[in-house]
Amino acid sequence: MSRYPNSVFHDDHSGFDRPGRRSRPRTKTRPDYSQLPFGRIITIDRGRYRLLVDGVQVTAAKARSLGRKSVIVGDLVRLDADVSGSVGTLARIVEVVGRTTVLRRTADDDDPYERPIVANADQLVIVTALADPEPRPGLIDRALVAAYDAGLTPVLCLTKSDLGDPNDLLEAYEPLDVARFALAPGSDLTELRRCLAGQLSVFLGHSGVGKSTLVNALIPGADRPTGLVSQVTGRGRHTSTSVLCLELPPPGGWVIDTPGIRSFGLSHVDPNHVLAAFADLSAFAQDCPRGCRHQADDPECALDSAVAAGRLQPARLASFRRLELAAKT
Repeated sequence: MSRYPNSVFHDDHSGFDRPGRRSRPRTKTRPDYSQLPFGRIITIDRGRYRLLVDGVQVTAAKARSLGRKSVIVGDLVRLDADVSGSVGTLARIVEVVGRTTVLRRTADDDDPYERPIVANADQLVIVTALADPEPRPGLIDRALVAAYDAGLTPVLCLTKSDLGDPNDLLEAYEPLDVARFALAPGSDLTELRRCLAGQLSVFLGHSGVGKSTLVNALIPGADRPTGLVSQVTGRGRHTSTSVLCLELPPPGGWVIDTPGIRSFGLSHVDPNHVLAAFADLSAFAQDCPRGCRHQADDPECALDSAVAAGRLQPARLASFRRLELAAKT
């Protein structure tokens, strides 16, 4: 029997247990990265990020706190650690600066997962060959929808005009007020350079349409790999396998060469964003009845009334409806 029956005894070892997870109070203080240097992501390869910091190429890893898919080509980021770019050095991406635009796509129209392609772009250059491979207006329309949805200015670039007549496609997209170029090997690129000057422009198109060939012509020494179109399938073979951002010579600007695409899903697109890109149509659409889809079979669509009154060009309305239909299918 205990000599001290009313006493409470404690095991001294219990005071040395490790604290449970999340037992420490969280601090609201966050690291201040505002004084760290900026870099622009120019390509990503197997978990390593290549950046330009004041004209110097730097290799970096990403801080775990940023998550798996938080950094894409075109991003402006803050960097910690060694940003000298010397051989064997590795910087660390600690913060992604707020993006102005994000170009996205889905694999298919019923795919719920968005795939961000490029951040902070100003223009989407839709590159389409007039032959070898044959042009696919459906992809042009879908790329236009994606550009309007992302807030990018679309540009249409028709290549291989020595093999096909560009007039039909140039006329088809004239009502959209899109900058349009028809190019052949050896063409004068002065007007295209002027269009790209001071902008960050994404080159998008099928394999084999000449994106990388065009980049090599615009940027001497870029040495982007090029390939031929398969004689069996009529489609281009993939040559570029990664997204790469390159700086243009004076007067400056940036171009982003992307791998050739097979499809461009639009399940992430809000069709209302297409209408918002057409300021003149948006003004008329305010008079549409509730639930109007702005298609030709919608009764009392104010866009048809505007055409009937001569205030809207029929070709522009037809072009808009084709794009909006692409966004919904």
